[in-house]
Amino acid sequence: MKNFLWIFFICGISISSSAAQLTRGPYLEDPTQSTVVVRWQTNTPSPGWLEYGPAPRCNQIMTVTPEAYNHKAVLYGLVPNQDFCYRLYVYNQNRDGVQEPVEGHFRTLFSAERKIVQFLVMGDTGASAAVDEEGNPLPDEAAQARESLAKLMDEEKSDFIIHTGNITSTGLNEEANSQFFIPFQKVLEHNPLFVALGPHEYGPARESRESKSFLQSNYTRYHSMSWSNATPKYYSFDTANARFIFLDTNVAQGAVWAPEIGEDSSQTKWLKTTLAGAGEKWKIVVMNAPAYSSGVNGPNQEVFFNWVKIFEDYGVKLVLQGGDKNYERTFGMFRGETKPRGVTYVTLGTSASHPTKRENPDPSTARFVSARHYASVRIVDRKLSVKVYSDRGKQLDSFDLYL
Repeated sequence: MKNFLWIFFICGISISSSAAQLTRGPYLEDPTQSTVVVRWQTNTPSPGWLEYGPAPRCNQIMTVTPEAYNHKAVLYGLVPNQDFCYRLYVYNQNRDGVQEPVEGHFRTLFSAERKIVQFLVMGDTGASAAVDEEGNPLPDEAAQARESLAKLMDEEKSDFIIHTGNITSTGLNEEANSQFFIPFQKVLEHNPLFVALGPHEYGPARESRESKSFLQSNYTRYHSMSWSNATPKYYSFDTANARFIFLDTNVAQGAVWAPEIGEDSSQTKWLKTTLAGAGEKWKIVVMNAPAYSSGVNGPNQEVFFNWVKIFEDYGVKLVLQGGDKNYERTFGMFRGETKPRGVTYVTLGTSASHPTKRENPDPSTARFVSARHYASVRIVDRKLSVKVYSDRGKQLDSFDLYL
């Protein structure tokens, strides 16, 4: 405690009369081999103190964030392939000391010689609270499902989480706590988050040119992601022997400020360059609008005609997509036909709202389940294994791919 009081003194922090309460987080984003970003929010302006170090010693380095509601701390001096832990402190009631810390842990991204990586995948987690016609609350199955999924995911051993988009039902930051950050808090404390933007991230008025500031106001200021010329709209990162490529499909879903996806667009040129530079790594694409889908919304034709051939030509093995509130896996697809060495498309609409049925049957479908779910993925050298579980813990699917 003496160390913290000394820090208060040298920072010149004024004393007032209320404790700070964490209202969001801590949550982890944008890991590299040597850094990670920790973010959190408090209900009143407060400094934050983060101790961190190689697990189990969390107190080797300290970083301090200034007094604010919205906090971002970049942890430096890390090394690849390493487990780290951290402790987050905020003011106590009298603002003359700190509360018991919130503790978490994480793993830095792996260097190229490592051949094992494991991660979780989910999507479409937002749903408004259930009410009847008169506005009275109903049993909230969506909220119960989020809690069940979060508990199951927290028991998984994983290095990070991928989200296929639509974090909330409207994209509004004010709904992000109840629909995402609170139910998945424990998972996010030790799994860095990567998101492929969905149409909800662009807002309910995404087809209007007046929506230009929505993404910045409700998403970008609260998230950190790997840098590219178009971050946060599209970006990539490498870990172990895999390259993950996050695309923005939202212009094909009505978002006027989303990047174009046509043949001559900057995003498509970037996609080709990023795939070509991956060499012999696993190439895994993450996007929201599905290129293949037999769910309610069906395949997005603009995405299909602009990018599917590119995925095939550049050796993509797996496409993780959203866009429908169901689980679906295709056979390996190549030039519109099923091929054992083709591209496998997996729709992961975790579906906090009601799961939807198969309404557009297609011979590409290998497995379709109308259920709330998440996926656990493990890469071991040239083998990639996927297991999908319902919110009740039932295994819905299992398959392997080979590089």
